[in-house]
Amino acid sequence: MNNLCVDHVLCVHNLSRSFGGVRALCNIEIHITRGNITGLIGPNGSGKTTLFQAISGMDRGFTGDIRLEHKSIAKKRASRIYRSGLARTFQLSRPFPELTVIENLIAAGKPHEPNLHDRADQLLAQVHLDRYHNVFAKDLSYGQQRLVEFLRVLMNDPTLILLDEPAAGINPTLRRILWDMVHGLNAKGTTFFIIEHDMSVIADLCTDVYVLNEGENIAYGDLASIRKDKRVLEAYFGT
Repeated sequence: MNNLCVDHVLCVHNLSRSFGGVRALCNIEIHITRGNITGLIGPNGSGKTTLFQAISGMDRGFTGDIRLEHKSIAKKRASRIYRSGLARTFQLSRPFPELTVIENLIAAGKPHEPNLHDRADQLLAQVHLDRYHNVFAKDLSYGQQRLVEFLRVLMNDPTLILLDEPAAGINPTLRRILWDMVHGLNAKGTTFFIIEHDMSVIADLCTDVYVLNEGENIAYGDLASIRKDKRVLEAYFGT
């Protein structure tokens, strides 16, 4: 085991991914500290979602290693990684449209776990969606669907949650509800890794930030240091 991984909930080591000869990720090293809210930023096409796909088991065509809680999850099926305690949301919301809101949450819970219905009810109440209990997911607003997707993730009590652009398409009220939940869960020990383009979101949520550009990890640190990094300025502004 890489010694750098001892104090981290997630370690990505020497991860590379190519598509048809085009290198999408090159020797990526990521270490997510337990209890942090870590951001992942970079220009469009820099490899952020590709990295999330690899970590979550949605894409297994990479080389390198990924460790969750010190155990390799590289090339494991997404369902197995989910059961191991890593869950994610997507850039575009993916609820089951023909299921009700409560059915969406129950479907994401641990099989045979008692009181799934009660847990789902509690989560819906926390985001003020309890009155939509029996509404089909397809009939919700896009922002409400994003909240339902986030609640689905919580049904499995994950150790690490990957959020892919959580602020996209939601109004300020729903955003504040989501941020309050993220902060509350983080205070109880849940670790987050967040892709986001909106720097105000990174400033609101994140303790530390990784920056990707053209498939390479070019910077890491707190937001104040990242904003001054010449490599980051060049990647974003060409200066």
